[in-house]
Amino acid sequence: MKRFNSLFFLVLALLLEANAQTWQPVGDKIKTRWAKNVSPTNAWQEYPRPQLVRQDWKNLNGLWEYAIVQKGSAQPKQFQGQILVPYAVESSLSGVGKPLQPEQELWYRTSFALPKTWNDKNAILHFGAVDWQATVYLNGKKVGEHKGGSDPFWFDVTKYLRKGNQELVVQVWDPTDSDIQPRGKQILKPHGFWYTAVSGIWQTVWLEPVNPAAIRTLVPEPNIDQKQITFKSSLYKPKGKEQMRLKISHKGKVVAEQEIPYKPEFSINIQDPQLWSPEYPNLYQFQMEIVRGGQVLDKVDSYFAMRKIALGKDQNGYTKLFLNNQPYFHWGVLDQGWWPDGLLTPPTDAALKYDMEVVKAMGYNTIRKHIKVEPARFYFHADTMGLLVWQDMPSGFLRLNHPEQHVKHDAEKDWVRPAASAVQFEQEWKSIMDNLKFFPSIVVWVPFNEGWGQYDTERVVNWTMKYDPTRLVDGVSGWTDRNVGHMYDAHQYPGPSIEPATQNQGRAIVLGEFGGLGYPVQDHLWDTGKRNWGYRTYLTNNELIDEYTRLLHNTYPLVARGLAAAIYTQTSDVEGEVNGLLTYDREIIKIPVATARILHEPLFYKNVKKREYLVRDSEVEPGHIMASYTHPGAEWNLHNPFAVAFKKVNGPVKVDKGQNLWAVNSFMNNATPDNMALKLFARGDVKVYLNGHLIVNRYTLTKRHYDEINISEFTKYLKPGKNVIGFELTNTVEDSEFDFGLYQY
Repeated sequence: MKRFNSLFFLVLALLLEANAQTWQPVGDKIKTRWAKNVSPTNAWQEYPRPQLVRQDWKNLNGLWEYAIVQKGSAQPKQFQGQILVPYAVESSLSGVGKPLQPEQELWYRTSFALPKTWNDKNAILHFGAVDWQATVYLNGKKVGEHKGGSDPFWFDVTKYLRKGNQELVVQVWDPTDSDIQPRGKQILKPHGFWYTAVSGIWQTVWLEPVNPAAIRTLVPEPNIDQKQITFKSSLYKPKGKEQMRLKISHKGKVVAEQEIPYKPEFSINIQDPQLWSPEYPNLYQFQMEIVRGGQVLDKVDSYFAMRKIALGKDQNGYTKLFLNNQPYFHWGVLDQGWWPDGLLTPPTDAALKYDMEVVKAMGYNTIRKHIKVEPARFYFHADTMGLLVWQDMPSGFLRLNHPEQHVKHDAEKDWVRPAASAVQFEQEWKSIMDNLKFFPSIVVWVPFNEGWGQYDTERVVNWTMKYDPTRLVDGVSGWTDRNVGHMYDAHQYPGPSIEPATQNQGRAIVLGEFGGLGYPVQDHLWDTGKRNWGYRTYLTNNELIDEYTRLLHNTYPLVARGLAAAIYTQTSDVEGEVNGLLTYDREIIKIPVATARILHEPLFYKNVKKREYLVRDSEVEPGHIMASYTHPGAEWNLHNPFAVAFKKVNGPVKVDKGQNLWAVNSFMNNATPDNMALKLFARGDVKVYLNGHLIVNRYTLTKRHYDEINISEFTKYLKPGKNVIGFELTNTVEDSEFDFGLYQY
């Protein structure tokens, strides 16, 4: 019998090796450097739940069988080939590279054996994420079903186990953009900023043995003001006589120990707490044991951070984001989290970490995780290396051409989402928050993005704020603000721009998206035959660097106007969208790291002077502009603005398509300011003159929010006493308005 078992395992090993040799990535698209190291034997072998670590576990990633059949068909008797889990069926690294249509279903099958040491334990089967509806069968019996493409789920499969080999089957249906379930940017026919669909298993599948009284959930909540850490936990099936042992360490030194009867919530003091921040990502490690009658029932390793996120007033009276009771500017990247070889699944853990290391090295301190939820290891890396995370909820609606579902910026009412869909959306959002609220790097929740499927805003945002009062909530990132949430978030491409802080007292003013400067790098494009675009596209690297420099230069003044955070679009190119700091294959960093760090430093300057208006615009209160629709004559930009050629009109000034406009105003200069900036609302070619000197010559396409232009380098043209600023607007592309303001800081 022993000889037979040895022969069996030898044959099994040979079959696995043969299968591994036949698997290979598919398709002719670009790939990352990490893809070449992926194999059926090493696909995502890292421990998938770093926030709650047990030593005993089994990874089920690797080659499974798959079949794509018509929706509603019985489980296939014959499977069509092999797929490498955890890569989605559409991806190159899956080895399949086929789309899954809404009228189809994807079936998976694999088998595994459990160690004998698990015999007296409960077996928990975990799925990191399956997009979208998953039905799980073990040994021919239905275990359960889960709907939701972004949240992890698990089943206790103990009663379904049999002796010997276990057969696991997963049935998946994914409607993608044929329905309104949360899916982010996936679409069946990719174009623009809509990307290749992702269906099926796309995060790690794994098993672990646990005692019935083991820890089920564990969330530490710090209170730096009280110098306490509170542990909130639950057990699977407690009997009521459990003890809890806790040992807390920092940098290898034990700082606290305690043993008490188990409580779902208890607090412990932390003497001289070492606070967590991006500059000093201090983490405390702890070990927790559940004990009954002297027997250790469960032991887990975890960690926490002592940090606090809140709103507060800075020295200028502006509402800002506070970290550890101090104003802290969030300077971040919009991070889509897409990969040319794995789509939503990074090829490896090293690849996942690489993007984060690059943006950190460039001087960013924040990542806005854009309508995607990452594997837990992403947030673990953010905790460890020191990056703040704004976490979006994946949006769910049909398409932009459904105006009732895509709520425009000036819409009076939200979309009326069907009741069943609203329940599903909110269940997924709650599950995502539950599974991520452990991670201290996450400081902001973002339920809605740009009106995409935005519904019942006030209720959903208020629920989010109430459900997790330990974090801030950016209720609506861009477009359709409903005066709810901790922030007013503007989007402007390329920008920069913000909403007036004076009109939004008590809320932080943030720029949730801007930039989007595109540069298509040859030999690093997803598809050379399609439009490769950015919100502004440049053909050389030097042009891109110049424009990025100008963009940052124009962002500095906004801090003096109350800007609390800014998010640049984006980390990497994604398919045809080439506005990344990195190419899609991550081979080229478009903005040199050292250059970026230097450009970013002024955003963090302390004691910034509050802006003082020299010429007021009409954004908040109606103002006056001296304007003329006909050329005012020679040296018009030096004249007294009350000259005959100009007429005093209320701002903003209406301008018809194709109409030209000249405008001037005067202001007094008693002492040359350190810095000076323009607020500009225009749609066309604009020339700006200061005392007759041309200081700005650019094409401007303002949308909703005033553009900001830093003109500090031109303070040399100021003179004591009266000064004149003039504007020439030509080539107006549509009926629009014109307005401007001038301020010093």
